[in-house]
Amino acid sequence: MDNRRNLYFYYPKEEELEKNLQPLFKLAKENGFNIVDKSEDANIIISVGGDGAFLQAVRKTGFRQDCLYTGIARSNEAGLYCDFNLDNYDEMVNSILHEELEVRRFPVIDVQVNNQAHFLCLNEASIRSTLIKTIVMDVFIDDQHFETFRGDGLIVATPTGSTGYNKSTNGAVVDPKTPCFQVTELASLNNNRYRTLGSSFVLDKSRKLTLKVVQDGNDYPIIGFDNEAYSVRNIQDLTVTLSDKKVKTVKLKNNSYWDRVKRTFL
Repeated sequence: MDNRRNLYFYYPKEEELEKNLQPLFKLAKENGFNIVDKSEDANIIISVGGDGAFLQAVRKTGFRQDCLYTGIARSNEAGLYCDFNLDNYDEMVNSILHEELEVRRFPVIDVQVNNQAHFLCLNEASIRSTLIKTIVMDVFIDDQHFETFRGDGLIVATPTGSTGYNKSTNGAVVDPKTPCFQVTELASLNNNRYRTLGSSFVLDKSRKLTLKVVQDGNDYPIIGFDNEAYSVRNIQDLTVTLSDKKVKTVKLKNNSYWDRVKRTFL
């Protein structure tokens, strides 16, 4: 970490939080770190505020490939992306100085909407009906028709995103060292007339998933990219692949992903 000395802090501009961060800023400067005002000048980007803030920090700074990300949770927050707590900020500085950290590389999915705009997601992409009726989508894997989905919507989650929205809808928790993405149903309609797989399924990194929205008047769904929602008119299709990009984060050597899962859920 010796050559990474420029820190950018991403956090909500709240008076109390600003006050609580001052000792951390002071300690960082005393140990030779520079706190920069622009994220593009940083080589370590630090979010403060749990997983939601971490996702926003990554998104708002453009999924940078040339820097490291890390997260600090506050005392009332939990975070699978956050190795550090604001109550023990000195531990973070000490860990960086003494190389007690490891670099993780988290998979990212690329979502193309209507063969035009691209969006990257660290957690998940979701497409949901905004009307009190089912949304109908033809699901293609590598351009081959797999099923016709009818229900409230679908979630496409990364391995790290598998513990979020995906898990709450009975999707599986996936090891982040496995380069893949998972598709999970939201309230699918299954009866004598309509049939879907009825369970989540996992696709290898080489696969391409295409969701074609059937134009039956419900073509104005809500699309979620991580913790941001977009309403896009006339959605024709979404194409999802695993991106070549990865989000590089720093973790304590003695704090594995599965340690965090255990603390959070068990």
